[in-house]
Amino acid sequence: MILLRSIVYFVLFVLSVFAFGLPLAVFGLVTPQAVKDRWSIGWGRTNLWLQKAVCGLDVQIEGLEHLRDGPCIVMAKHQSTWETIALRGLLPPSQSWVIKRELMWIPVFGWAMAMVHPIPIDRSAGRKAARQVIDRGIEALQAGRWVVIFPEGTRVAPGTRGKYGAGGAMLAEHSKFPIVPIAHNAGIYWKRRGITKYPGTIRMVIGPPMRTDGLKASEILRRVEGWIEDTVATLPASRDGHPTPAGH
Repeated sequence: MILLRSIVYFVLFVLSVFAFGLPLAVFGLVTPQAVKDRWSIGWGRTNLWLQKAVCGLDVQIEGLEHLRDGPCIVMAKHQSTWETIALRGLLPPSQSWVIKRELMWIPVFGWAMAMVHPIPIDRSAGRKAARQVIDRGIEALQAGRWVVIFPEGTRVAPGTRGKYGAGGAMLAEHSKFPIVPIAHNAGIYWKRRGITKYPGTIRMVIGPPMRTDGLKASEILRRVEGWIEDTVATLPASRDGHPTPAGH
C-alpha cells in the first residue's frame, strides 16, 4: 500500500510540474516577478498537501518565527528531494536558489525554474562557480530575495554528512547578510534514491539568523555546519520505532 501511494503521488507530482511549470515557462517573461514567485510557492504548498493526503507524510516545523526578518541566506541540510520541494512552499516568496546548471536543461521544470531568478552554477568550475554565487547572490539579496543553498551540494543519507562547500559562507562574508540554518530528518521518510515515501511526520528546525559581518568564510562555515549537524543529531533517527540504517 505504501508503494502504491508513493506511485500515485509521483504521478501527481509530475502533473503538478506541468500544471504550474508550463504557465511559468510560457508567460514568465511578461509576468510580474511577484506573481511568478507566488505561483512557484503555490507549487510547493500543493505538493506538501499532496504528500500528506496521498502518502500520509506531514511536517512539523520549529522556528518559523526566524523567517520574519529578511532577506537572508538559507543553508539547509540535504537528505532527499523532499526539501527541494518543501522549502519552496515554506520560505518567503522571493527566493533565488543556487542550483546545478544542468537542472535548467530539464524540459518544463528547468524552463519554469529560469523564471524565478535561480543562481545556476557549474560545480566543476571551482573558483569561477564560487564567484558566480557571490556576485549573483549579492545581487539577489540586495533586491530583497532569499538565497537558498544546500552546502553539501548533493543528497546524503541520514546519519552521514557530506563535505560542506564554502560558497554560501563566502557569499555571507562578502554580503554581510545573515544566514538562516535549517536542519531536518526528511531522509528517513523520503530516501535519496527510490520512489517509496513513508508515512509519518518529518521534523524540521529553522535556526535563528546567524550574524556574519566581521567573520571570515571559514568561521561562518564552521558555525553553520556545527549548528546543522548538531541539530540533526537531536531529531528522531527512525520512523515508527524502526531504525533507518546509514546509506539508505
